[in-house]
Amino acid sequence: MKGAFYGLKVTQVSLILIGFVCATVVILAWTKTTFLASFIPSQSRIVQLNPEILPDGTDGASSEKVLEGKNSSKEAERNKLARVGSSSTEYTIKGEHSKDLVTGDGAEIPPDVTNAVLEGKRSSKESERDREAPASLSSTESTIKEEPSKNLATDDKKKEIPPSITGSESDKVSEAKNSSKPVERDVVAAISSKQGCNYNKGKWVIDDSRPLYSGFGCKQWLSSMWACRLTQRTDFEYEKLRWQPKDCRMEEFTGSKFLKRMKDKTLAFIGDSLGRQQFQSLMCMVTGGEERSDVLDVGKEYGLVKARGSVRPDGWAYRFPSTNTTILYYWSASLCDLEPLDLSNPATDYAMHLDRPPAFLNRFLHKFDVLVLNTGHHWNRGKLNANRWIMYVGGLPNSNRKIADIAGAKNFTAYSIVRWVNSQLPKYPGLKAFFRSISPRHFFHGDWNTGGTCDNTTPLSGGKEVLQDESSDHLAAGAVNGTAVKLLDITALSELRDEGHISRYSIKATPGVQDCLHWCLPGLPDTWNEILFAQI
Repeated sequence: MKGAFYGLKVTQVSLILIGFVCATVVILAWTKTTFLASFIPSQSRIVQLNPEILPDGTDGASSEKVLEGKNSSKEAERNKLARVGSSSTEYTIKGEHSKDLVTGDGAEIPPDVTNAVLEGKRSSKESERDREAPASLSSTESTIKEEPSKNLATDDKKKEIPPSITGSESDKVSEAKNSSKPVERDVVAAISSKQGCNYNKGKWVIDDSRPLYSGFGCKQWLSSMWACRLTQRTDFEYEKLRWQPKDCRMEEFTGSKFLKRMKDKTLAFIGDSLGRQQFQSLMCMVTGGEERSDVLDVGKEYGLVKARGSVRPDGWAYRFPSTNTTILYYWSASLCDLEPLDLSNPATDYAMHLDRPPAFLNRFLHKFDVLVLNTGHHWNRGKLNANRWIMYVGGLPNSNRKIADIAGAKNFTAYSIVRWVNSQLPKYPGLKAFFRSISPRHFFHGDWNTGGTCDNTTPLSGGKEVLQDESSDHLAAGAVNGTAVKLLDITALSELRDEGHISRYSIKATPGVQDCLHWCLPGLPDTWNEILFAQI
């Protein structure tokens, strides 16, 4: 009886102990689960970014690449967290509803980063709905982890894209990276590509690498009367100035770049003696002022040969065989078609057809790839009378009083020639045509034949900057307005350079007469060609 009692008691005690142990295990398991769950961030709360997670030198582009690096696999469609680096640098992006990202101290992340994140979300249809793109940043790199072996390195020179990001999503990551360039580059690109650069607006700066060729050389192309280094002039500070546009960067000119760009092409200057200066300037710039025996004289192809009794031919044409590039100049001071009224009379008058382009231009336009026109300084009564030019319109002597005066005739001609060239452009899609604005004169205390002078030798004594947006040559600007012919605007920037003229230093100087119209070379026309080069 006593043994049975003890046996029953031991059995009961054992059962009680077993039950207690089981209950303890259950309680401990439940308590551990609740304890761990408290450390998991809520999916509904706003992201908190600690500013310390951004390593030194990491910019918006790095953040952008990380945020854009969403996984497109099916496993990524479920809500997940990936922790990398320091445990204190976790953050979560909440689907389409996260429009603002906030750092740990409450400061907003720059809008460009936020926009890039939102763009990245819209770029993938599979990740548009209530998804989290978990990511973390260590102090030395930005990484997205789904598996230990998959990461996205943010080294600027070498990008490693997770294998799970494929096809179009990979392209979108690249687009996001490319969209976050330095502010300066963005400004330059935006202005150059969307608005176009206003090369006439800017300032003159000193550049010790100038000039682009020697004033003592380039005798093969440069007329001695314009080579001021060969005269008694002693100041040459004007050669050290370079034009810097305000809102864009002008590409550096080199002869090799020009020839490469103009491979199998022809550039034609048609205009007055200032156009001839620009032509000679370009020849010196392309050759670096060096003698070039390989450059071919192809003037005969264009009828540019010196006629019997003439001082010079009507123009010149040279070809660089290495790239089959041709540069030519044709003299047409008025840009009108000139027709002798009596072929049998050497002293005949000429019909100056205000509404017709020069016959040379009409004949050879199809061979040109770049055309630069200019006129202006020959439009005075003295020049017309000396050349025996008689105004014609519609094939008959002009009877319209509105264009009978010089100013009216010049305006009528400028508009006529530009409209004609514009009408030809559809026939030649590859042709780029420019109408160069007028080159300013700087005669003080008189005109070219009344004792006018330009004695200043101090560069930029009248200022160094052009702030206006509009052209100073309203005639040229109005003529090209509404056409595909471009304005090569050089007037305002040249106005600041009165020290750059030939002045009294011409080799064949006439006592009391100064040349305040033409420029010393190297000089201003080099800048005109740099601006031209930037637009072709």
